[in-house]
Amino acid sequence: MIGIFISQFNAFKRVSLRSETDRLLFLSVGFSTVLLIIRMMATKSFYYIFLEWNLFLAFIPYVVSGILFKHRWLRTNNYLLALFGLIWILFIPNAFYILTDLFHLGETGAAPLWFDLLLILSFAWNGMVMGILSVRQMEKIFHEKFSTRNELIFLYPVMWLNALGVYIGRYLRFNSWDIITSPFRLVIDIFELLTHPFAHKNAFAMVITYSVFMTLIYLTIKKSKTG
Repeated sequence: MIGIFISQFNAFKRVSLRSETDRLLFLSVGFSTVLLIIRMMATKSFYYIFLEWNLFLAFIPYVVSGILFKHRWLRTNNYLLALFGLIWILFIPNAFYILTDLFHLGETGAAPLWFDLLLILSFAWNGMVMGILSVRQMEKIFHEKFSTRNELIFLYPVMWLNALGVYIGRYLRFNSWDIITSPFRLVIDIFELLTHPFAHKNAFAMVITYSVFMTLIYLTIKKSKTG
């Protein structure tokens, strides 16, 4: 089990230490991982091991957007850009999905509640930061490609799809891999959801409120300045 943590940690280190922000994120991910290891050793339970997997899924779109952003030649090839963009849009909801792992808080009393709260929040924070940085990179690529200055043309549809992905993952229990393993069931369930909005009021309420919330978080961080 420790070997899994080390291999994932080394993979993160190799591909994501391009800037001071990346280095701080690396330290933050390390902090979360240490917290999880401490909990497993103290409680002899692997209950929250899924947090590490969810964070790995959040890391995928961060890597994809980073590759696109770094290599301009990939962006000039429309076919490659579309392929990378499709992979990115399928995985980016995972970065924001981790926030809903707070649903699991208090399900086990094996560790102090304050510790589990910090543990889940730290993973959720790392996922959110990866998501925000990744969306920012893709936003720049979008504006470069289409020469538009209206940030919401790109941003809100992406955040709406993120929120939809979070709902699909949390309540319909699909994940990004199901586009390959269970495509027909996934499409049918999404079609049912989108074509019968009044029968799924709670779903649309969650998608709308989460999308607005994530948009506000993104814009607040993007517009914030110090000094």
